Amino acid sequence: MAGFVTVLLLSNVIGAGKVAVIELPLVGLWPFGAGLLFFPVSYVIGDVLTEVYGYGAARRCIWAGFGALVFMAFMSFVVVAMPPAPDWGNQAAYEAVFGQVPRIVLASIAAFWAGEFVNAFVMAKMKIWTGGRMLWTRTIGSTVVGQGVDSAIFYPLAFLGVAGWTSELVFWVALTQWVLKTGWEVVLTPVTYAIIGWLKRREGVDVFDTDTDFSPFAHIRGRGAAKGRG
Repeated sequence: MAGFVTVLLLSNVIGAGKVAVIELPLVGLWPFGAGLLFFPVSYVIGDVLTEVYGYGAARRCIWAGFGALVFMAFMSFVVVAMPPAPDWGNQAAYEAVFGQVPRIVLASIAAFWAGEFVNAFVMAKMKIWTGGRMLWTRTIGSTVVGQGVDSAIFYPLAFLGVAGWTSELVFWVALTQWVLKTGWEVVLTPVTYAIIGWLKRREGVDVFDTDTDFSPFAHIRGRGAAKGRG
């Protein structure tokens, strides 16, 4: 949970504030939000939590992340709005880095909440359907769906109708970010396998959510039906 929340907050504070660029063969310069490099790690951690400890554990972490994001947005608003001391000349730079547009904050929080819950739900259901086999199908499959929901919510809410953002541009940026984030999940699959295998051996658990209430708002009723790897 600590790692999940840390990656989530740093991706939104440090990564979201910078547009980086790389040069790709046959494509040329390709701009992207720097947070793209690390935000998908939160999905990897979410996959690990759901696979090992079950949907209930992932649900608790998602709500912890949601609360942390809300508090971060509130704290940023208050601190940026406070009058600076007369001899402190960094207010403009501070506002540029930490000042947040309310619409983008709302879009980010809503997209995270929906995307993470969809990711955990698909991961848990696919584990039951596959009988715990073919881990790669659910780590990648859940990310395809979860990141798809995230991108489909965030970009229209944040930028649709904003000057310079046509409907076509919003669509293509959302599609590009979805593909890149999913690609990161594929690249990180060996790491996910290693962490999940190590945790299952160390913790001695391998939860199958056969009796779990998947509502995001349900009370935690345990961790589902624990089952050995067999």
